[in-house]
Amino acid sequence: MSFAFGGNTILVTGAAGFIGRHLVRRLLAEGAKVVAVDNFSTGSRSGLAEMASGACRIVEADVIDVASYDVDGIFNLACPASPPHYQADPIRTLRTSVWGMYNMLELARGRGIRVLQASTSEVYGDPSVHPQNETYLGNVNPVGPRACYDEGKRTAETLCADYARQHKIDVRVARIFNTYGEGMAASDGRVVSNFVVQALSGAPLTMFGEGSQTRSLCHVSDLVDGLVELYCAEPFGFAPINLGNPAEISVRALAERVIALTSSRSTIIRRPLPEDDPRIRKPDITLARERLGWSPKVELDDGLRRTIAWFSTQMAATTRDQVTL
Repeated sequence: MSFAFGGNTILVTGAAGFIGRHLVRRLLAEGAKVVAVDNFSTGSRSGLAEMASGACRIVEADVIDVASYDVDGIFNLACPASPPHYQADPIRTLRTSVWGMYNMLELARGRGIRVLQASTSEVYGDPSVHPQNETYLGNVNPVGPRACYDEGKRTAETLCADYARQHKIDVRVARIFNTYGEGMAASDGRVVSNFVVQALSGAPLTMFGEGSQTRSLCHVSDLVDGLVELYCAEPFGFAPINLGNPAEISVRALAERVIALTSSRSTIIRRPLPEDDPRIRKPDITLARERLGWSPKVELDDGLRRTIAWFSTQMAATTRDQVTL
């Protein structure tokens, strides 16, 4: 490894988000000091506050705004990742991806430090190549309702590539595929959280389209391992790396599995498929295996059981609080 976290101060933007909180916890466990930045527009303030300490300084700020931080490394995770959140204010979403990336790259250039950008499988759009490897250029609608996120992340990757070429900045880009696990927000609109909450509540599971569209689900613990390995790896030149689980499942099969694992009596109901919703999604992780020695370890049923148990506990606590009130 070319980088060790112990004794270093790491900036994490989007630190209050689902992945951000897990990453902050991991970095603290690795001995790093963390500057955790978030504007709390969608992230969990209380979830991040639990980690506040002398080693973890929480800063309420927006990556759109220029700011200077005395840090030794950067993870840029700032941007809502679920459609209901990023579509609520598409212009701000685009600005977060582009201006936020620019500000982080300028900070990295000024301090001569490494930066990792949390990109997304959405840069591939509704792919015509399957599985998706890093050489595939994508099939993205630049004016569709998802474009603020898809094209924002694609532009952020362009900035990363140009800073690497022009300014010789050490930039790492992780193309993150569907991630799930403990700590997801019940209302974030992602397929796993939707299905689990609906099943535990006894409500019908809302399936968009025929349910034949596929997703490849990576447990958040595996994803964080991949981010850490990518950040710490010896320099290999600028090259985005897919991080995800290549075990593909249809949305209908996922719904049926969640119902079975929760012993729910929920039914499945269909709704129209959203515009530009990807029909297929599966990462080719050959580069991650070869360059990082990384591949996911958590099997889907195991990860779903952990996620279901976490949501069950959270929902029970909410019910107790309501009864107390």
